[in-house]
Amino acid sequence: MTGETPETPVEALSEAEARDALARLAAEIAAHDRRYYQDDAPTVSDAAYDALRRRNAEIEARFPDLVRPDSPSTRVGAAPAAGFAKVAHAVPMLSLANAFDAADIEEFLARIRRFLRLDDDAPLELTAEPKIDGLSCALLYEKGALARGATRGDGTTGEDITANVRTIADIPHALKGTGYPDRLEVRGEIFMTHRDFAALNERQAAAGKPVFANPRNAAAGSVRQLDPSVTEGRPLRFHAYAWGEVSAPLGATLTEARDRLESWGFTLNGPTELCASAEALLAYYDAILAARPEMDHDIDGTVYKVDRLDWQERLGTVSRAPRWAIAHKFPAERARTVVREIDIQVGRTGALTPVAHLDPITVGGVVVSRATLHNEDEIKRKDVRVGDTVVIQRAGDVIPQIVEMVADKRRADAAPFVFPDRCPECDSLAVRPEGEAVRRCTGGLVCPAQAVERLRHFVGRDAFDIEGLGAKHVVAFRRDGLIETPADIFRLRDREDEIAAREGWGAQSARNLIAAIEARREIAFGRFIYALGIRQVGRTTARLLARRYGDLAAWRQAMEAAGDRESDAYRELIDIDGIGPGVAEELIEFFAEAHNREALDDLAREVTVAPLAAPAGADASPIAGKTVVFTGSLERMSRDEAKARADALGAKVTGSVSKKTDIVVVGADPGSKAKKAQELGIEILTEAEWLELIGA
Repeated sequence: MTGETPETPVEALSEAEARDALARLAAEIAAHDRRYYQDDAPTVSDAAYDALRRRNAEIEARFPDLVRPDSPSTRVGAAPAAGFAKVAHAVPMLSLANAFDAADIEEFLARIRRFLRLDDDAPLELTAEPKIDGLSCALLYEKGALARGATRGDGTTGEDITANVRTIADIPHALKGTGYPDRLEVRGEIFMTHRDFAALNERQAAAGKPVFANPRNAAAGSVRQLDPSVTEGRPLRFHAYAWGEVSAPLGATLTEARDRLESWGFTLNGPTELCASAEALLAYYDAILAARPEMDHDIDGTVYKVDRLDWQERLGTVSRAPRWAIAHKFPAERARTVVREIDIQVGRTGALTPVAHLDPITVGGVVVSRATLHNEDEIKRKDVRVGDTVVIQRAGDVIPQIVEMVADKRRADAAPFVFPDRCPECDSLAVRPEGEAVRRCTGGLVCPAQAVERLRHFVGRDAFDIEGLGAKHVVAFRRDGLIETPADIFRLRDREDEIAAREGWGAQSARNLIAAIEARREIAFGRFIYALGIRQVGRTTARLLARRYGDLAAWRQAMEAAGDRESDAYRELIDIDGIGPGVAEELIEFFAEAHNREALDDLAREVTVAPLAAPAGADASPIAGKTVVFTGSLERMSRDEAKARADALGAKVTGSVSKKTDIVVVGADPGSKAKKAQELGIEILTEAEWLELIGA
C-alpha cells in the first residue's frame, strides 16, 4: 500500500490510512494551537494552518466512525498560560468553522436551511465582515463600567488581562449613552496596524531588543505582559464584533446589536455588508481580498453570520464552533529551502515520525526550520533526501509540511533515506501493523520517550494542570528516579527536601511545587479520563464518557465488561453519540492491560475523582440524565436541532433503543425503534409531547 500523504485525495484513502491521517492531524494541529494561543509565536500562516483543518474535516466527513475524541473539530484554542489569573467564560468563546471556496459557502447555507427547515426561497440574510488577524478578547462591563478583560484561552477558561486592556485607547472604561444591559460582555480583536508595527520594530531594534515577526505576534505579546506599563507603551487597537454574556437582549438582529454597540462607544470591525445569497457573499469576499493590500491591518479572510439572533440561538453550536457563522479563509503560502537532516521522533503512543531539519526560511513573516514527513511511505513517495531542495507549505502546526522535492536541484551523491526498524530511544523493535502507515515502538512503558510523553500529558493544562511541573522537570525527575508512574507525582511530598536540594530548585520552589500538586488531588472526572492518555480519547470524548458513566468505578466496570463484544456494556459504549468502534477498541485494550489497571488502582489511592458537572441549565431540566432516542421524521425541527437541544438540557442522546433508554421521541414513520420501545415498556412521546416536556 502507498500510505496517506497530504496530497493523497481523501476519496482515495483506505480506512487504515484515514485513521493514521486523523491521528497525525490531531497531534500537529494541537501543537500549533499551543504555539499560536499560548506562545504567540506561530510558525505557520493562518491560511496554511487552515489547510490542515480542512483536510481533517474532509476525512472525518468520509469516515465518520473514525472521528477522534481529540479531533481539532472539537477544540478551541489552547489552555491559558501560567502567570495570569484564570477567568471562566460564562458563555464559551468558540472558534469558527472554515470555508475555502464557493462550494463550501453554498453547503454552509444549505446546512442552515436544513437545520431550520427553511424553504429554498425563504429569506436568509447574513452579515459579512473582514476577519482580523489579532488576539481575541472579552470585555465585561457591569452597570456600564469596565470590570474585566480576558483572553480566549481554550474557549472555556482564559487569562485575566484587565490591567492591560485598560491601557488601550479604543477600549472605553465607561460606556456612553443609555440602554445598555447591567451586565454586558463585548468581544472583539486586539491588533496592531502595519504602520504602528513597523514603528514598534524600529524602536525595538534601536534599543537592541528583539523585533517581532508580524503584527499578530506583536499585539498578542504586548497584551500578555505581566507589567501593564509595557502594554501601555505599545500601539494597540481594539475592534468589537460580538458579545458573550448579557443580562438583556441587544436586539432582534446582529445588525441592530452592532448599531447599539457602536452607540455605546465601541469601534466596530468593518466594513460590513448584509448579504442575502451565496453570490452576494462571494462578491463581498472578492472585494475584501482585492482591498486587502491597502488595509492598514492584517486580515486572513471574511466572516459570515446569520443576521437574525433568534435563528442564531436555534442553530446553537457544534463542538468548537457555532452553526450560524463561518470564516471564509484566504489561500496559503509556499517557499523553497534545503533539507539538512532527517531524524526520527517518538511520540506518546510510540509512533515513529520522520522530521526534516531545514535551512531556516521565512514564509509569510514566520521562520520555518523543520517540516514533518509523516511516515516512511511519504518519504518514499516524495523521495525526499538529505541535501534536497524542497517546497515547504505552512499547512501544519509547529512542523510544517514538505509539498515536494525539486528534482533538478538534487545533488548526485544524495542517498535515499532508510527508515529504521528499531526505536531510536530504546532500541525496541519498531513494527508496522498490516494496513497502517505508521511504524510504532513496541517498548511501551520501557521506552523513555513514551513514558516521558505520557507523564507530560498527565500533568498538562487540559489534564491535571500541575503548575510548576513542566516538561523539563518531568524529564529530569523521571531520569533521576523521582517519578515512574502518574501516582508517583502525588508521592513527591515525601521527597520535598530532596527536590529542594536539586540544582536550580531551593526550599521555596520545592514548597510551591508540592503545594501545586496537593491542589490537584481532586479532579473532575472528564479531566481524569483525558489525563490517562488513552489513544484516541481526547477532551471531548473524555467528557462524553464522564457524562455517560458518572464516576470512575462505574466507568471502569463498564469498560472491563465491554471486553465481551457481545455484551450490553459494549453495545452501550458504541451507542454513545460521538464514540465509534475505533475508540471503543482503544478503551477496551487499555483496560485489558494488567499494568494499566494497576496504575489506575495506584492513582485512585492518591486522588479524588469528582463527577463531571452537568451542562448549564440542566439541573432544572426534566430530561437531565435521561437517555433519549429520536426516530422518524420530525415536523417542527430537524433531527440535528432536536438532538442539540436534548444534549444542552443534560440528556444522553443515543442511536438505538435498549432497556437503558428512558424516552423515545417518535415522528412520522418511526420504524422499528418505536416498536422495540413499546416491547420494552419505554416511555414514547410524540414530537408535540416532547416539546411540551422540554418547554419549547
